[in-house]
Amino acid sequence: MVMTTLSDKAAAFLALHRPGDPAVLPTVWDAWSAGLVQEAGFAALTIGSHPLADSVGKADQEGMDFAADVLRRVGEITSAVDIPVSVDLESGYGQEPARLIEGLLEAGAVGFNLEDSVHAEGGRLREPQEHADLVAALRQAADASGVHVVINARTDLLLRQIGDAGDRLDRAIARLRLAAEAGADVLYPVGRHEPGDQRRLCAELPLPVNAIGLPDQDDPKTFAELGVARISFGPFLQRTLNTEVNRLLGRWQ
Repeated sequence: MVMTTLSDKAAAFLALHRPGDPAVLPTVWDAWSAGLVQEAGFAALTIGSHPLADSVGKADQEGMDFAADVLRRVGEITSAVDIPVSVDLESGYGQEPARLIEGLLEAGAVGFNLEDSVHAEGGRLREPQEHADLVAALRQAADASGVHVVINARTDLLLRQIGDAGDRLDRAIARLRLAAEAGADVLYPVGRHEPGDQRRLCAELPLPVNAIGLPDQDDPKTFAELGVARISFGPFLQRTLNTEVNRLLGRWQ
């Protein structure tokens, strides 16, 4: 079925998020990699900030220009595929919420990740309510557009191992619960977690949970058993391809 409107795509994308039956959303960086994902039969995809930055010769952590680099490439990708596309918007590129939503929809995407590390301010972690307030403003802007843009609220607290390890998981859950109350659709405690921690995150968080997978090592069934609703690859699909390309090129040196 060809989805002709952004509202159709957004609704279809949100419906893919089923705890225990996770959507696998391969992470791409250009029209070529996006086309491969669609041709392989996946129902949606994500655009990763790190792979995208590498593909245009810029630095991750908001080294790209929002309009000239991010939106331009997103538009190229959405023009090449019909399936729903979600974008890693890092911490928001310093843009106002209305501009983020407007730019995203103009480029043809229907979802985004929003992390709580503020790269323009030395990587500080937003306060929990501060991050939730930004999620709420983005939800308000998305609702005003008439498209239910799928907001994936991410915390870097576990990945960056901030604060005491004894209550770190509790703090991540509390932080993401605030984001859920503010209007997020999906919650992303980014990082590689022990099975018990991943199961607890999925059980105690009130919305579908995104986990990161290693495309050449992990088994999607394992994530399903832990209650995960969404699997993406972050930079790891591109890195796996880098390894294979280096192997092939090495044969010719």
